[in-house]
Amino acid sequence: MIRLVEVCKYYGGFPAVKDLNLDVRSGELFGFLGPNGAGKTTTVKMMAGVIQPTRGEIYIDGINLAREPVQAKACMGHIPDRPFIYEKLTGVEFLEFVGGLHGLERGVMERRIRELLSLLELDDWAGELIERYSHGMKQKVVMAAALIHKPRVIVVDEPMVGLDPKSARLVKEVFRGLCAGGASIFLSTHALEIAEAMCHRIAIIQEGQVIALGTMDELREKAASEKGNLESVFLRLTGGEEIKEIAQVLAM
Repeated sequence: MIRLVEVCKYYGGFPAVKDLNLDVRSGELFGFLGPNGAGKTTTVKMMAGVIQPTRGEIYIDGINLAREPVQAKACMGHIPDRPFIYEKLTGVEFLEFVGGLHGLERGVMERRIRELLSLLELDDWAGELIERYSHGMKQKVVMAAALIHKPRVIVVDEPMVGLDPKSARLVKEVFRGLCAGGASIFLSTHALEIAEAMCHRIAIIQEGQVIALGTMDELREKAASEKGNLESVFLRLTGGEEIKEIAQVLAM
């Protein structure tokens, strides 16, 4: 459903992403982790078609993103970490705007809007201007916009930022339901506990390159940590054990 082949992105002479090869399967919730500056957001932006790779190819549901960008984006939903919303629109108006961009028929659009507002518990705020929404509510209306056309591929960057525990749990259940229905979700996050609890496979990127990829058991094996959680595996693979030890000393 998602395939990256030798993808690179350079800013001047600086390699933000180097020779990235990934393959996300149908129905898979795929986690993408890494330290700050590792290349996560650059990768997400390339997959969403916001920026172009310096070289390499990206396929969305078998469609080459560079050669057929409109077709590739038509089957993809993108949930960015810092979404832009027209806040002078109501929630319904914003979703109607996005549904129109996707060419949805009026009846289909209205049904999808009702379904998504109900699913994400925004019914009572549907007619309110988005500028009156809380940060978490804005995150959820952006999610509704990304899902309105029933995409087969969803690319997500830090979806839980600003969500209260109830909303975060709701979003997790929505993601699980989408994957159960055959969608593929590429989830870039700093929240290690979310990745560990939800993702079928996880890739860890550092300095623009994937240094580990696999299930939790496979990552533990690579990190030589039989019982460690994802945090301990992540720190060992990315060289963060020293930082953890310093923090423990300071806490004494």
